[in-house]
Amino acid sequence: MESDSNTVHKGIRKGLYLIPTAFTAANIAMGFLSVLASVRGYQIIDSNPEQAAIYFNYAAKAIGLAILFDTLDGRLARMTKTSTELGVQLDSLADVLTFGIAPVVLAYSWGIGATFNEADSLHNIGVFVLFVYLMCGVLRLARFNLQATRPRVLMEGSQKVDKKNFVGLPIPPAAGLIAAIVHFGPTPISILGENIARFYTISLIVLTASLGLLMVSTLKYTSFKNVGTGRRNFYLILVLGTIGMLIWLYSQYVLLLLAATYVGHGVVWYLMGLLRTRSGTEADASTG
Repeated sequence: MESDSNTVHKGIRKGLYLIPTAFTAANIAMGFLSVLASVRGYQIIDSNPEQAAIYFNYAAKAIGLAILFDTLDGRLARMTKTSTELGVQLDSLADVLTFGIAPVVLAYSWGIGATFNEADSLHNIGVFVLFVYLMCGVLRLARFNLQATRPRVLMEGSQKVDKKNFVGLPIPPAAGLIAAIVHFGPTPISILGENIARFYTISLIVLTASLGLLMVSTLKYTSFKNVGTGRRNFYLILVLGTIGMLIWLYSQYVLLLLAATYVGHGVVWYLMGLLRTRSGTEADASTG
């Protein structure tokens, strides 16, 4: 009987390892579907812009769901203590597709590719910026993996691992901001009129470049890894329930606000730190 019990427990333990992997697979599926929806929308912009907007909205929603699955797979792996080296690498590969390639395809299809002719220099600049975004995202993931697997053998000048904060903007919220913008206004930019379309598309290029730079920066961003591990889970449930209801009722506004707030809070922290350092230096100089 004792051996049978041990066998059952081992079987359950092995089954637990499949749970985070299943969420990672769902993450990959959302990235795949997002790319397909973006490509399909790009194909019919001129002939049926209303249907193209629906496809772009599908693509944006898929990226949003992928962020949820990506958050759950890591949290479940930590809760069940089933984190593996294979899982870390698989998760990063999934993120390259879902939060690297998928938002790049969406931004090109919804804005850059439809607005600018290939002979236009702004088209080439936009493509270059999208490539830079993708490369910055890959570098951000590679740096995260190094810090996770070799926390004490980092290159000189690298940041130490901090469980409360990320170093640099994580790639999921970077992709989430692009998806939230498209979800807020899925109508293809190219049909808004030439001048307005060029302005919005240039703004999209600038935003994408900024997101790439933030990903490879050393700015600190809250990780939320410790959220839900303390004694205030009751309040957390209320907050999550409220946010979930607001997303259900006003998803276009709430998701854009949440994404912009997270992306911007790292910059605000950095500027506040500079102001505190500057005021402290001035105070020391005045007393000295």
